[in-house]
Order: sequence, then structure tokens, then C-alpha cells
Amino acid sequence: MAIDTAAQKPATLPEPTMYRILVVIGFVHLLNDSIQAIVPAMFPILEASMGLTFTQLGVITFALNLTASLIQPIVGRYTDQRPSPYALPIGLCFTFFGVLGLALAPSFGFVVISVIFIGIGSATFHPEGSRVANMAAGGRRGLAQSIYQVGGNGGQALAPLITALVLVPLGQSGALWFTLVAAVAIGLLVYIARWYAHQEPVTAKRKQGQRQNKAPAAYKKLLLFSIVLLVFIVFARSWFQAGITSFYAFHLIENYGMTIQEAQIYLFVFLAAGAVGTFCGGPLADRFGKRNLIIMSFLGAAPLTMVLPHAPSFLLYPLLALIGFIIISSFAVTVVYAQDLFPGSIGMASGLIVGLAFGMGAVGSIGLGALIDWMGITYTMLFIGALPILGILTVFLPSDQRLNEIHGEEL
Repeated sequence: MAIDTAAQKPATLPEPTMYRILVVIGFVHLLNDSIQAIVPAMFPILEASMGLTFTQLGVITFALNLTASLIQPIVGRYTDQRPSPYALPIGLCFTFFGVLGLALAPSFGFVVISVIFIGIGSATFHPEGSRVANMAAGGRRGLAQSIYQVGGNGGQALAPLITALVLVPLGQSGALWFTLVAAVAIGLLVYIARWYAHQEPVTAKRKQGQRQNKAPAAYKKLLLFSIVLLVFIVFARSWFQAGITSFYAFHLIENYGMTIQEAQIYLFVFLAAGAVGTFCGGPLADRFGKRNLIIMSFLGAAPLTMVLPHAPSFLLYPLLALIGFIIISSFAVTVVYAQDLFPGSIGMASGLIVGLAFGMGAVGSIGLGALIDWMGITYTMLFIGALPILGILTVFLPSDQRLNEIHGEEL
């Protein structure tokens, strides 16, 4: 049986990589995540215009993370069983009305409702967008997922620039410009949905998922252990990234005497380098193995992250660029690895990594904030810098070859 499977696999290799589809879905990912980024970017403006408390701002953050991140696995599981091409543009319609409401919101309650609409649109887009990247990948799944995910990282990196160039000069109403961004995204997703609806791999993936459910119990336990461990590892990376993006500016202000504007540039360098790392990580994983790339992204960054809180100011730019490039290079790779664990559940696997694990990391930033209140920013940065060491747990994940053997035996 294993010989037959091996004989059949070369037939799938000639499938072309649909770069046109990948570039479009990656660009829409950039638009979607730049829209999502305007919510925290607007906090200083909403605090000033509405007199919101930090508790109310926390509620807004929680509402965004709950809808945009934590329900992604649910959406992914549903679309695994019922492929829904036109869920993509429909989801972005929610985002359009959410942005419109945010720009015109007269009260705190209206802001929360608007943010929930943005979150629903994002939660719908991410697992289905990852599925589109998988369908268009051909034989280069790591590269395909990198092209898709680099759009999202690029959108997040735009947040400091959005704050400085759009929201500060125009205020709350400046968010109206992002309704045009949402409209462009909807139009592109209609094009993607039409392509998606005509793809035969949708049926093939559902059948593959049905075969996977018949795997021996020993394999099921191994795969379940692996996905739980992978989510934990991504959770640690998300804690680190949330710590840098949310609190490192305070460290720079307190210990280096920088202004808010100067600190934002350092965050942009970290996020922009991370976007480049995301793009490079997929092709490297295709060549050297996904698990190997995940291990190196954590352990390669760990010495640098532990030095960062003590580094002199002239080393901060290169350190942040290197750290962002190395540790975020595994972002897309962890998604592909999760899909390899459960190849019949592409949407759910993507939702677990991009949504649940990343969202829980953002929610975990509440814990980091409490740690700062207790220990101070300097000691908390030392704790944040040690988080990448947890990447050593990746050695307990099955190798790429082992996963191929498992799924080959199942077939």
C-alpha cells in the first residue's frame, strides 16, 4: 500500500503554482490586516475624543481579539465540512460596515459593535484565505503560505505609519478612508471566490479528511499531542511579539529617553523585518524542512532577544531587524506544518495557528501588562526576551519525514 501511495504522489507534483492567485490573496491579506491595525492605532484618538478609560480600551481590544482570532478555528472547521468560496467577500462586507461605524461612532458602545463587525470579517477571511493559498500552491506550499502570510505581516507593520500619517492629522473620521480599502478588498475577493468555486481540490481535500479520520489510534494521539504542542509554541512566539509591539516602546522611553514618535520607528523596523522573514521562511522550509525551520527561528533568535534589553542604543536597529526576521520567519511555516498534521482540515488547522494561538498571545499581553505593574518594564522585558527559549520544545514534534510516513500509511 505504501508503494502505491509513493507511486501516486509524483502525479501531484506537476500541478502549477498559481502565482497570480497567491499575489492577489496576499495583497488582500495586507488590506485586511491594515484595517484591523487601525483599531489599536485609534486608541489615543478615541481616548481623547470620547474620554475612554484604559479599562474601556481593554474591552475594545478583547472584543477584537475574541471575534477576529479566537473564533477562527470554528469558522475553519465549518468551511472544512462545507467549502464556502463566497464567504470571503461576504466576510469583508462585515469589515466594510465595521470601519464605517468606527469612523462615525458617537459612543463607546457603538465602537465596540463596530469592532466586532471588523473582527467577524477578519475571522472569516483568514482560514479561507489560507485555504486559497494551499489550493494555489502546487508543489510549493511553504512559498505559497509565505506569500499569503507576508501580506498580513505587512499590514500589521503599517500600523505605526497609519497612526502618524492618517489618524493623527484627521482624527476619528480618518478611518473613513479605510472603507475604500475594504471596498477594493471585496472586489478582489469576488475574483478569488470565482476561481475558488471552480477548483476540484475542494472535493479531494474533503475525501482526504475522511480517510484521515480512520487513522490508527496511536497516530491520532501523536497528531493531537503535536497540534497542542505546536499551538503552545506559537503561543510563546505570540507572547513575545505582543510584548515587543505593545510594551517595548515604554522600555525605550524609560531607559533610552526616546519620544513616542522615535519609539514607533523601532517597532516599524521590527515588524517590517518580520514581514521579510515571513516571505523567506516558506522557501527555506521547502528546502530544509518545516520542523527544522521552526526550531532555528526560535533558538536562532533567543540569544539576541536576551541581549536586547541590555543593548546600547546604536545596536537597537540591527538587533530588532535581525530578531524580527529570524523569529517571525516561522510564522507561515507553522501554518503549513499544522496543515500537514491534519491535511483534511486545512481551515481548522489554519484557524488554530493564525487565530487561536495568535489571538491567545494577544490576550496574554494582559498578563504582561500586569507583570509590568508588578515588576516594572525592565524586568518584564527580560522575561519577554527569554520566551523564545521555549522553542526547544519543537524537538518533540514529529519530523517532516515522519508525517509523510504517517499520512502515507493512512492512505
